[in-house]
Amino acid sequence: MVNKGFKPDVILCTKLIKGFLNARNVAKAVRVMAILESHGEPDLFAYNALISGFCKMNQIESANKVLHRMRNRGCLPDIVTYNILIGSLCSRGKLELAREVFSQLALYDCHPTVITYTILIDAIIVQGGIDEAMKLLKQMLSEELQPDMYTYNAVVRGMCKEGMVDQAFDFIMNLAELGCEPDEISYNILLRAFLSRGRWIDGERVIEKMISRSCEPNVVIYSILISSLCHDGKMKDAIVVLKTMMAKGLTPDAYSFDPVISALCKDGRLDLAIEFLDFMISNGCSPDIVNYNTILAALCKSGKAEEALEIFEKLSQTDSPPNVSSYNTMISGLWNSGDPKRALNMVSEMVDKGIDADQITYNSLISCLCRDAMVEEAIELLVDMQNSGFKPTIISYNTMLLGLCKIHNIDTAIDILAVMVENGVRPNETSYILLIEGMAYSGWRAEAMELANSLVSIGVVSKDFFKRLNRTFPMINVYKDLSNSDIEK
Repeated sequence: MVNKGFKPDVILCTKLIKGFLNARNVAKAVRVMAILESHGEPDLFAYNALISGFCKMNQIESANKVLHRMRNRGCLPDIVTYNILIGSLCSRGKLELAREVFSQLALYDCHPTVITYTILIDAIIVQGGIDEAMKLLKQMLSEELQPDMYTYNAVVRGMCKEGMVDQAFDFIMNLAELGCEPDEISYNILLRAFLSRGRWIDGERVIEKMISRSCEPNVVIYSILISSLCHDGKMKDAIVVLKTMMAKGLTPDAYSFDPVISALCKDGRLDLAIEFLDFMISNGCSPDIVNYNTILAALCKSGKAEEALEIFEKLSQTDSPPNVSSYNTMISGLWNSGDPKRALNMVSEMVDKGIDADQITYNSLISCLCRDAMVEEAIELLVDMQNSGFKPTIISYNTMLLGLCKIHNIDTAIDILAVMVENGVRPNETSYILLIEGMAYSGWRAEAMELANSLVSIGVVSKDFFKRLNRTFPMINVYKDLSNSDIEK
């Protein structure tokens, strides 16, 4: 079009820039802007679109270059431009840089808005700075900017996070004087904060205030109550709340039922948990994969892998097909029940369905292989885990150390410890204890005691462990430098 002498339309170009950036095709978005700059007239919206795209992809330097270029071309950034930059910096934890941009607004005759302040307040609270956030709120009010409930709720969330729950309650109750009425989110934050601290009377007070202000409890409020009651072991009360909620015409969601199902599974009442699952379905609430995974895990833990498999095989016919967590549960469950062949078939099925393994999949399989003394296969899987882009964790390595020490393969265990350090995973006390005990059980008692003594002296393993080791493998007069008080019962 440009080659034929047509002037590019700025609105069309802005849409193209947004489209290419949404498709993560930065090169073409930049090319469109270049054509617009050389043959047309880019406006504020076009530049903001490009800056926003760069910020979303964490390319702050590129965003800054666009900012300087637009200024040089006489297109002055507006507060939207700066909000984009400040928001991007805050979301990436670069609060100091965000503050710098904020402090420079006056230099460019650009006035912060409610959104600007709210972005900063939210970010400051995330980093635990409620006092500084309150100062910003006062500054905002002094500039005659009216905060909205998103701003106030950010402050309430910060207060609760810092343990200032009573102050948060008073703050919410006084909002009407500031021309703002608390919303459902405000009450949700307060209720969750009180109940998580076991302050049920104050929780009831929150609900009473909520109702008195014509804000009826919603599904979220009831779900918080149910979750807290289940956490405190008050199952009967939780079920009463669930029934009350339904009696009021509210339809519980999967989040409402999940704490009840989890609590029943934890108490070993699996039949009742499965009944609740059926009750959910009959009342028009489709269980989500979290509900199903809770049941599967409880059944497998109870040694009922076959029953779990029956439920698992029906999941593909529901609205909640199995995810990687479902497969992880079934792989461990089947292997632990003595059916490694079906467990490995489950791995193949997962791969065939395009469900990627995660760290838990690898760690579970390594654990299963080590438990059955198949350490060579476990080591191969550890290497495959690394090659697949998953960094083995301390759990992965400790599992390997346990498996190798169980079969008295101490040389390879020491090699694994060395690999662990080379890969930047620092051994913990458990790692060293596994190795020391493995050495002792393999007949290397003197070496095990010597290593234990060295590690105790530098504070890597505890003296309590050394005492326990000395009781299990008594070595008379091996270390005279340890006082009798260190090794006596």
